[in-house]
Amino acid sequence: MNAKRTPMTPPDLPGFTYVDILGSGGFADVYLYEQHLPRRRVAVKVLLMDRISTTSVAEFTAEANVMAMLSTHPAIVTIYQAGVAGDGRPYLVMEYCPKPNLQVRYRREPFSVAESLRVGIQVAAAVETAHRAGVLHRDIKPANILVTEYNRPALTDFGIASTTSAAAESAGLSIPWSPPESFADVPRSDQRSDVYALGATVYSLLAGRSPFELQGQRNNGVDLIQRIETMPLASLGRADAPASLQHALERAMSKASVDRYDSALAFGRALQKVQIELSHSVTPIDILDDHVPDDAVAEEDDGLTRVRGVVSINPETTPAAGYTRPSATTAAVPPRSDPVAAWADPVVSETVRRAPVDETVRPAAAAASAPELGETLRRDPVALEPEPSEPAAPSATGRSRKALWVSLGLAGAALLAVVIGVSLPGILNGGTASPQQTAAETSEPMNPVAGGIAAPTDLAGAAVPDGVVFTWTNPKPEEGDRYAWGLVTRADEEPSFATIDEPTVTVPADPSGQTCIEVIVVRSTGQYSDAIRECAP
Repeated sequence: MNAKRTPMTPPDLPGFTYVDILGSGGFADVYLYEQHLPRRRVAVKVLLMDRISTTSVAEFTAEANVMAMLSTHPAIVTIYQAGVAGDGRPYLVMEYCPKPNLQVRYRREPFSVAESLRVGIQVAAAVETAHRAGVLHRDIKPANILVTEYNRPALTDFGIASTTSAAAESAGLSIPWSPPESFADVPRSDQRSDVYALGATVYSLLAGRSPFELQGQRNNGVDLIQRIETMPLASLGRADAPASLQHALERAMSKASVDRYDSALAFGRALQKVQIELSHSVTPIDILDDHVPDDAVAEEDDGLTRVRGVVSINPETTPAAGYTRPSATTAAVPPRSDPVAAWADPVVSETVRRAPVDETVRPAAAAASAPELGETLRRDPVALEPEPSEPAAPSATGRSRKALWVSLGLAGAALLAVVIGVSLPGILNGGTASPQQTAAETSEPMNPVAGGIAAPTDLAGAAVPDGVVFTWTNPKPEEGDRYAWGLVTRADEEPSFATIDEPTVTVPADPSGQTCIEVIVVRSTGQYSDAIRECAP
């Protein structure tokens, strides 16, 4: 609870009985009430009396609508009701999450790798759902991830969220988990800014500290901003954390937004890959998408990504009524030029306002008034054009890895259906796949690729008149083995794969003077080896 002020007297709400104070911050108090009908304990967030203004009420309404639109997702805190108390204070009635939030937990001790991956994937699914609904969260951090009675993470505090199409930038930020572009003279945020904050949050759970917090050194806001902008991400330093997990976090938290995963979904799939590498059960990615028809349920990746239609909730409805479609006037949050409320963190930190952009806090100028670690800061609006993130165009040659595995799986489909019940294709391509219908759904798909398939050896290339011929050796061949190969055009991207029966392929020479390919052994059972890569002049 915020020690800087005494919480205000809880409002008298018809149909509710006050129980206790849960937390307070710079813009709101959060109380525990018992609702009479249906009988349950709820968290009630109440705007402070001295914060009430025309703008504040509009911002409160915007938060209520955003949370109502998204809160049917299992990893987003549910909103039950919204209204104005008899004394004029607006309030939100929300799901009560009694367990400590993730910031409280990771400061006690770091999370296990298994739990960090599970939480990261579930919250990534929630953020992807918000993005598909046109909403940026913009304040993802461990303190804003509560834990339900069923031990599921629940993202909350959409008070500084905005529509992705908004013409004005009103950015709030919590310094330790904010990307470098948040501190620019003209700050900006987009979907990849939320991806950065997701990566920073998962890093914090694993490291037991925020990403650029250094033990034994000053860690005020000015110091953190300088490190976020210039310092490489430090290694987790955990023997149980594989290199692939460190790589996923580094990519999610790249200094330049174009180098990050292009969506929360892509980051979630990268974490699924780590789960498979560690032989963990794979956490499904649940996505609500209002483009899914009412009478259809779309599936992606054989149960690893599950897409459902969005349920729109009118904040005045208690409890929320039925499966509905957004209306033109109530579903989408309209673009706003006024700042969006930075609602208080109900447990940990106070929310404070940041100076206008022409007084941007910079390391040299802000030493005397450096913000405290974990505080959420406010920016005043700055008009700028949104930067839509466009998906990479598909390769004109070859087949995607997903198409490859689908075609290869035909030979062993009967065996796979009985033994494992799920295939791997969608999460191997690292990007967004088209929704597909599947015969069955499994909530905990098992790893279909384990089995110690030996990788190819002796991969080598030589120039020939019509290109470059590559050859390799299958060290432990079995009947039915085939080979997947793909041209490597960029070191940081996976190639598109095609399949052949023989351990050799001739490819066109790359104009750069160096031609590179990857090769994988593919077994008739659907298992495959690690990829090897080689380049030839």
